Order: sequence, then structure tokens, then C-alpha cells
Amino acid sequence: MAPNISFPTGVLHENDDEVSPMGIPPEVNKPDDRKLQLVWRNIILFAYLHLTALYGVWLMFTSAKLATSVMAILLYQLGGLGITAGAHRLWAHRSYKAKWPLRLLLTFFNTLAFEDSVIDWARDHRVHHKFSETDADPHNAKRGFFFSHVGWLLCRKHPQVKEKGKQIDLSDLWADPILKYQKKYYNYLMPLVCFVMPTVIPMYFWGETFKNAFCVNLFRYCLTLNATWLVNSAAHFFGDKPYDKFINPAENFAVAVLALGEGWHNYHHTFPWDYKTAELGKYNVNFSCAFIDFFAKIGWAYDLKTVSEEMIKKRVLRTGDGSHEIWGWGDKDQSVEDYRDAIITHRKKAS
Repeated sequence: MAPNISFPTGVLHENDDEVSPMGIPPEVNKPDDRKLQLVWRNIILFAYLHLTALYGVWLMFTSAKLATSVMAILLYQLGGLGITAGAHRLWAHRSYKAKWPLRLLLTFFNTLAFEDSVIDWARDHRVHHKFSETDADPHNAKRGFFFSHVGWLLCRKHPQVKEKGKQIDLSDLWADPILKYQKKYYNYLMPLVCFVMPTVIPMYFWGETFKNAFCVNLFRYCLTLNATWLVNSAAHFFGDKPYDKFINPAENFAVAVLALGEGWHNYHHTFPWDYKTAELGKYNVNFSCAFIDFFAKIGWAYDLKTVSEEMIKKRVLRTGDGSHEIWGWGDKDQSVEDYRDAIITHRKKAS
């Protein structure tokens, strides 16, 4: 369970200073006793979505064609990249830059994921980092696992979320014509990309039934949503905190698997400008990192920001919970066997 002593880091980008807890307005430090105002339309829609998604899983194993299931899993990956490599790492944190073909591709993937437009998603995420675990945090984990997972979408936003959201600078996002276009026509583009296209393609190209194509696609969409939500919930409750033990976000391998590498959350909230959202060398299950690295090699992604090993080490020693692995030769936790069995070649000759 997450500790009760977490506080907002206030860090979004590489040139940000940490915000002292004393600098956070008192009205957003602890969850208030405000009664949640339920949005029944959202409750009904999400209930229908999850029930139909479960039916879609049944159809995948009983009547849907293999190509339909394969396409759903592929679109889950692509939609996820629209969130992880796009809305999150590129636009919310500016952890790297992208040329227009990659920005266009990621905007398409983001529309496929249907988690709101990039501008709106990035605004909420910047507020989340600036005021993490406070009433200004859209999915404040201090209100419980369910609230941080999906409950925040089933009720009206806290007034502090709206107030602090208006203070977040989004000028860099509005300056991107691709994002402006997506925002302007989102209500037309999203249904076509997220629902119509994935349903029509299986029906047209390999004769899938409407029921199978529609329900399997809803499972794909539901899986994308829950993978993202787990970063807000599970990764704020369960796992080690090798980089900062004073914040709720934790390192969660299961979330990293489902969310394409977004589960190394203690690291990410400590160094949110790192395009990998994980420590140097940690590429396991970080598919989003591999995606960005590929496009960096062909020149579509550039100015990739990361964190030096020395900076990480200093932070671990200062605020870590002691769960970080060995740094290297000479670490205090290195075993006697390591020293004894290591092969050291080209030793310096005595003068």
C-alpha cells in the first residue's frame, strides 16, 4: 500500500525544479470530504463497454475468425503507442521531438485509442504530475484504487482539477497544426478511426460478421483503456520505490507489460523527461522505447532526452527505498562471490 507521506514533485520537463511541499496550496494537499457527483451517462456507457468486451473475448474463442483477433491485438498495440509514445512521452513531457510524419502517425494512433484528444490528454497529465496525489490530480490515488483506475471518469471533476488545469501552459501543443486539427475535428475523426474502421475492415476483407467484428473491437478498446488506467492505479499502489520512497508511484512489472513499458512509474515520476520512462538499460517490455528508438534511427524522432547514470545514482542514494540493484563494481551490496569469481584482464603492471 502506498505511504501517506507522498507529495507532488511538480516536475514535468527537464528544466523544471522540484516543487517543495510547502509550495503547494493548502487546499490541494489532502483529499477533501467533497461528495462525488456521479455522471450516470458515463457509468452506463462504461458498464456496457465492459460487458460487451467480455462477450467479445468469448467470441474470439468461439466464433470470430483468427484474422479478426489478430487485428484486434495489433490495434491494441498501435492505440497504446498513440498514448505512450505520443500523448505521454512526446507531447505531455516533451521528452523527445518528432518530425511531422511521425507526429501524424502518432496522432492517428492516439485517435484510435480514444482517450480524448492529445491536447486534452496532455493537459490532464501535466496537471497530474504538477499536483500528484492532491485534489488537483484528476485521478488522485489518495481517493482509492477504484477512483484512480476508472472512478474519476464516472464523476464530475474536482474544482481544483479545473482551476489548476487552466494554469497549465499548453501553447506548445496548440502550436502544432496536426494537434489543432485533431482537436477541432475529434468528434468526427474518433468514431471513424476507433469504431467504424476496425469493424468494417474484418467484414469487408475476410467476411467477418458484424457481431464478431464489433464486439471484438470493443474488447480491444476496453483493453487499451484498462492498460492505461492501471498506470494511474496499480502503479501508484504496488511495487518498489528505488528512486523516491516519498512518492506513491512505484515500479510495477505487470503494468509495464500491459502498458507497453509505462510501469516503471517510480522512475518516471522522479525523472519524467526521460523518453524511456525507465532507467538506462531497462528495455525489457518497454516496447514504446523500442518504437521511439526505431524512428530515431531513421531520423523521424530526435533530441531524445534521458538521465545520466550519475544523476540516477545520486537520487537513489538520497531518496530511494534501498531496492535498487547493484550499481557496478565496488557497490556496497556486491557479494563476496562477485569479487572472488570476476575475471579481470589487462591489469595494470606495477611500475
